[in-house]
Amino acid sequence: MDRIVVTGNGPLNGQIPIAGAKNACLTLMPATLLSDEPLTLTNAPRLSDIRTMSDLLASLGAEVTALNDGRVLAMSSHGLNNLTADYDIVRKMRASILVLGPLLARMGRAVVSLPGGCAIGARPVDLHLKALEAMGATLDLRDGYVHAEAPGGLKGAMFEFPFVSVGATENALMAATLARGTTVLKNAAREPEIVDLAQCLQKMGAKITGEGTSEITIEGVDRLHGATHPVVPDRIELGTYMLAPAIAGGSVTLMGGRLDLVAAFAEKLRATGVEVTETSEGLQVSRPNGRVDAVDVTTAPFPGFPTDLQAQMMALMCTARGTSVLEEKIFENRFMHAPELMRMGARIDVQGGTATVTGVETLKGAPVMATDLRASVSLILAGLAAEGDTVVSRVYHLDRGYERVEEKLSAVGALIRREKDDG
Repeated sequence: MDRIVVTGNGPLNGQIPIAGAKNACLTLMPATLLSDEPLTLTNAPRLSDIRTMSDLLASLGAEVTALNDGRVLAMSSHGLNNLTADYDIVRKMRASILVLGPLLARMGRAVVSLPGGCAIGARPVDLHLKALEAMGATLDLRDGYVHAEAPGGLKGAMFEFPFVSVGATENALMAATLARGTTVLKNAAREPEIVDLAQCLQKMGAKITGEGTSEITIEGVDRLHGATHPVVPDRIELGTYMLAPAIAGGSVTLMGGRLDLVAAFAEKLRATGVEVTETSEGLQVSRPNGRVDAVDVTTAPFPGFPTDLQAQMMALMCTARGTSVLEEKIFENRFMHAPELMRMGARIDVQGGTATVTGVETLKGAPVMATDLRASVSLILAGLAAEGDTVVSRVYHLDRGYERVEEKLSAVGALIRREKDDG
């Protein structure tokens, strides 16, 4: 098992390229199941989760070929020969549930294991299932699998999500493209990944309006055709690397970054005293001399402050002037990084879904353990500003969502290396 060693060594300067969005790509890949013609994705991130989804699609009989060092995914589902998504693959990653809607819509039947792959709360899939039931699917949960049937095809329906769910919106959106009639999804998720999926489906011939708003209308079509689509830049990777110069000092340009993807986050970052400027190349982030100011943060669905940047923002607040309050409104159990940051000298008090952080002048390097994907990178960020070495173990979490993090941070002057953990 690998570990990452970070040695705090002052300001960062240079450029970091932003990859395609993991969460967008994991949603776009199952869209290939909706057509027997090829779907090609460009700007794909090179991550273990992408390989897991490739394995899942291949197990169903789809062809997935990685080209251009993994940045291009050429897919075809003309020869599907299996409609069962097996537990051994699905358990590794929650996004696997996204094959359910496309399989059901095109093939009329699907058997999909209930997913795993997450340690940050229950995150049930009931909204996925209720949306599909509204479209006429018959569902039976037994032995840990969802057995779904729609032998006569799915039918258009009006479905209102009781609360915003990105994954359920994505599953219902894909399924509705091949349903007979018109489907209206109310209280739908508005994330950039939803817009990206809708734009890809439109290129494939889907009739979708309202993406990016809370009401999406889909007029079903008989079939979808092939397309080529670039994956939207990863707003969570973007926000994460925006925090690197904010924590360590210096000035870094995030190549390909877009302000519209991280507007609420950038507003909070600016409130700390960090400079964020949009340029023709991307976003330039600079921290003037001295500590940043503490700010309060409450996570919310897009366009609010992303839950997937809460852990990283906490790392910044650990050395801010003053006291900040971070409220986690999306997922329970999402402060597991707090005890690890405290091992580095941070002053954090967690009460339920609220963490109060009192900034200290300096963090101290320490052995710490990654508990989930975003927590792992928050510890690396903290290490950039800590005295001495920070040793982050269990970094397999990191490889699910950040491609070549050591390369990207080393390129702007960070002292960071990966080594084998013999412990």
